[in-house]
Amino acid sequence: MKRLILATMLAAGMAGTAHADDALKAAIANTARTPANVARDAARHPYETLTFFGIKPTMTVVELSPGGGWYTEILAPYLREKGKLIAAGESPTSAKEGARKYAATLTKKLESNPAMFDKVQRGVFEVPTAYDFAKPGTVDMVVTFRNIHNWTGNGDDKVKEVFKKVYDSLKPGGVFGVVDHRAPADKAVDGSNGYLQEAYVIKMVESAGFKLAAKSEVNANPKDKADHKNGVWALPPVLANKDVDREKYLAIGESDRMTLKFVKP
Repeated sequence: MKRLILATMLAAGMAGTAHADDALKAAIANTARTPANVARDAARHPYETLTFFGIKPTMTVVELSPGGGWYTEILAPYLREKGKLIAAGESPTSAKEGARKYAATLTKKLESNPAMFDKVQRGVFEVPTAYDFAKPGTVDMVVTFRNIHNWTGNGDDKVKEVFKKVYDSLKPGGVFGVVDHRAPADKAVDGSNGYLQEAYVIKMVESAGFKLAAKSEVNANPKDKADHKNGVWALPPVLANKDVDREKYLAIGESDRMTLKFVKP
């Protein structure tokens, strides 16, 4: 417990400073990044988040459910020369039409800039049916950003299965880095509104054998009370309620987020 408290203090910036990673700063400053993505840096803190996870340019890293590639734009150039990035998402040959569309979106993204994405490897990560993204014990780090709430509708057993697949892919000492929308501890949620309780996520991940190494508040937003019509999607950048209370949601900003670092013993 003392070690976790100390790690949390360090992550929150109350003690010590991380060694500057110039390569990571350069990847974030890359002018080839999509301008709309760059505009979200102030809310998503990519340098602080990835530094907290302990990423290094020599690592093999799996990004689960990369979606539109917000973090992929940073991870791909950062890992291109000395490491490896595996973008694990839906299969282009999936039986599900929606999954094929997501896969096509990622393919279009990766093909849009070969100088940035030409060394990115593809893996299949299609909850709850298909997991083929890395051989057991070959990965240094797995990261996922704002995705776990999408998996919970499949039930706790399937969520645990996902985390077991992640656990198996990692080397001993490997890191699983998680960011997701955080509900207040006293607010019952099931993920359908985009929010999860931090304690639930920790319990599910640790059920696979992981140990929680540290928490960070770098992506916290105390203005977000997780009580919006249309859930987390009422907030930027989606603004699902359109002009209704738009200024209120813009003033809140992006969601309050847990940022958790787990380690495989």
